[in-house]
Amino acid sequence: MGNTGWATWPVGSRVVVRYRIPGGVTDALGVVLRVDASGVEIATKRGPVAVPGELITHAKLVPPAPVRRPRHPDPTEPGGPA
Repeated sequence: MGNTGWATWPVGSRVVVRYRIPGGVTDALGVVLRVDASGVEIATKRGPVAVPGELITHAKLVPPAPVRRPRHPDPTEPGGPA
């Protein structure tokens, strides 16, 4: 669909890619492992995903993932609840 901005992404960038699959579209969110003329490979939480360039419908760089904070302070850590 003419979306070729992904072709200039540096390895290590965090991205989201929407691409066609049988019956619709799906997204891959993660870190770029490889970019070449054939497409892009992304390290997602579920493992690496290779997306052929001709199937990409939308693609963009996204900010780094937020840092996860623990839900409850650890009482054994210094500064934790007594």
